[in-house]
Amino acid sequence: MARDSHYQRFKIMPMDITALLKLMVERGISDIHFKADAPPAVRVHGKLVQAGNVQKLTGPDIERISQQMLTPDQAKIFEGADEFDLAYSLPGVSRFRVNCYRQRGTIALSLRVVPLKVRTFEELNLPLKAMEKLSQESRGLILFAGVTGAGKTTSMNSYLHFLNERLPYRIVTIEDPVEFFHQDIKCSIVQREVGRDTKSFNSALKYVLRQDPDVVVIGEMRDAETIHAAMTAAETGHLVLSTIHTMDASQTIDRIVGSFPSNQAALVRQQLAYVLKGVVAQRLVVAKDGRGRYPATEILISNSIVRRHIAEGHGAELTKTMESGEYYGMHTFDQDLLRLLQEGKIEEREVVENATNLEDIQLKMRGGGIGAP
Repeated sequence: MARDSHYQRFKIMPMDITALLKLMVERGISDIHFKADAPPAVRVHGKLVQAGNVQKLTGPDIERISQQMLTPDQAKIFEGADEFDLAYSLPGVSRFRVNCYRQRGTIALSLRVVPLKVRTFEELNLPLKAMEKLSQESRGLILFAGVTGAGKTTSMNSYLHFLNERLPYRIVTIEDPVEFFHQDIKCSIVQREVGRDTKSFNSALKYVLRQDPDVVVIGEMRDAETIHAAMTAAETGHLVLSTIHTMDASQTIDRIVGSFPSNQAALVRQQLAYVLKGVVAQRLVVAKDGRGRYPATEILISNSIVRRHIAEGHGAELTKTMESGEYYGMHTFDQDLLRLLQEGKIEEREVVENATNLEDIQLKMRGGGIGAP
């Protein structure tokens, strides 16, 4: 774990959670981690840094921090389950997604900043043409893919905000926990939190279609039952949005199909080919100046060719279709990495470290004279 001189000046007081969370927002920290017998670790622009000049925290220190965030009911659940997700709000500052868990017999905490303001496509540096094209869909399934911390939930909520500003939809979200708050603009938005407003994703999805939604938002597609419910809702004429923990568009297809028994694979592929409208996959790459990150994206948008490849299980052909699908708003990760490099936003090492096809992208950089200006 690195030490960064800029962050060695931190003065984190473990008993003052309000001051701590304000500091996170002020210093551009995205995550902070507490465990017993160690100083806090923070993540800034994707880099994990050990906060300097901060005393090691004891187990009781961390327990007192958790007590300031957990309600009595949440504390009881955590006591029984030994892990718990919650959203914690600090008025006028930010919201935070918190995970409480145990390690080596003591409480540990991981906190992530969730901004109060939902940012636009432009502010997030998302591909405008593709996002606006996907926003024209009124039914089907749109997925936001990426590893943990890639920003997929942020992008999905930006898409939701875009709809809210423009269309008179009734939107029902099911989240664990609710991260971004949405105020009604043109949409009527109902946000349900697992463990607080409903017992589980599956319980909420069982009844969601009786709540007259135009759009159903599922915080995360975690298992076959949730995936099946999402595709069924999309088949019945609703627009369904969700996130999924996958690396790219092709893996997203494979993950969904692989969630079901092998004897159902052909049927699931046919169903998915029919309902899937698009996949927005992303990875965050460090900016050239080191002061932020840009999303490198991969966009898959359904058309007749994409539907055929999904139905027939031709994952490799999907990549070729995205490479040649600029007219539809499609591109691959490698194409987007090269774009960011050409625009002078990232260094070559970021391209190399995040490329899907390393040999191919190195060949293109050498042969085409591609590089930052």
